[in-house]
Amino acid sequence: MNEEKRLKITRIVHCCVLLDFGGSVILTDPWFSEKFGYHPGESISIPVEALPQLAGMVVSHDHYDHNDMKSFGNYRSKGVPMICERGAVPAAQKAGFNNVRWLVPWETAHLGIVRVTAVPALHGVPEVGYILQALGYTVYFAGDTLFFPALSEIAQRFPSIDVALLPINGLKMFGKQVVMNPAEAAELCKLLRPRHAVPTHYAFTGGAIMDAVAMKYYDRQDRLTQIFREAVQLRAPETRVEILEPGKSLNLAGAAAVAENGFIKESVKSFHLGT
Repeated sequence: MNEEKRLKITRIVHCCVLLDFGGSVILTDPWFSEKFGYHPGESISIPVEALPQLAGMVVSHDHYDHNDMKSFGNYRSKGVPMICERGAVPAAQKAGFNNVRWLVPWETAHLGIVRVTAVPALHGVPEVGYILQALGYTVYFAGDTLFFPALSEIAQRFPSIDVALLPINGLKMFGKQVVMNPAEAAELCKLLRPRHAVPTHYAFTGGAIMDAVAMKYYDRQDRLTQIFREAVQLRAPETRVEILEPGKSLNLAGAAAVAENGFIKESVKSFHLGT
C-alpha cells in the first residue's frame, strides 16, 4: 500500500477519530476523560500524550464528550490548527490554543493539505458537521447530528463520499431526540451513498442516575451496531459498514480497503482486517 496516498481511519472512542491522509492527521471531536453524566462505555484507546503530530482538528459542537479541552489541553502543541463550530471556540482558547477558527455551513478552510467544508447539523446546541478531502478521498464526519432535510444538500454537493462517520444511538434527552438512530443513519447512507460507513456515538452512557432520569437510547448499547448494519444492508446495500472498536483502523488505498477484523473480497474492492 502506498503510504503517501492512503487514508487511515482510527477510532479512539465515541466520535473521537484520527483521519490520516497520507501522513496529514486530523483529529475529530476530542474526548479523553469522563465525568458525571458522560461515560464513554468503551475504552479510550489513545491518551492525549500518545497522539501523533496533528495537522489539525475539527470540533462539531461544544459538548463535553465532543470538545474535551480540559484533557486535550495536555496536547504538546498549543499552535495546532483547529476548526470549530463557533460556540466551541472559547473553550479552545481558554485551554491556551492560539490557532482556532470557526466555520458556518458551506464555508471552507484548509488544515494543511486537507480541505475542510462545514456542513449542516442539528442537535441540542448549535453544531456543524464536516466534509474533509485530500489525496482524492472524501470523508463525511457527522458529529452527533439528527437526521433532517438539510443533509440532502451534502449529497448534492459531494456526490462521491468514501467514508461516512455516523452517530447511531438515537439519544433522547428528557424525551426529546437529539441524535439520529440506526434506522435514520441507514437512511442517510441511502441518501449519501458512501463506500463505507463507520458507526460512532453508540457505547456512550450517562451513568445509572442520568440514564434513569434524563437519557434514553434507541436500544441497548451492545445491540446498536448490529441494528445499524442490518438497516444499511436493507436500505443502502452498496455501502459497507465497518465497525471499528476503539484503537482499530480502516485503511483505504484507491479501490482497496483494509480494516481490522478479517479478510473479505467484494467486486473490485478487497477488505482485510488486521492490526
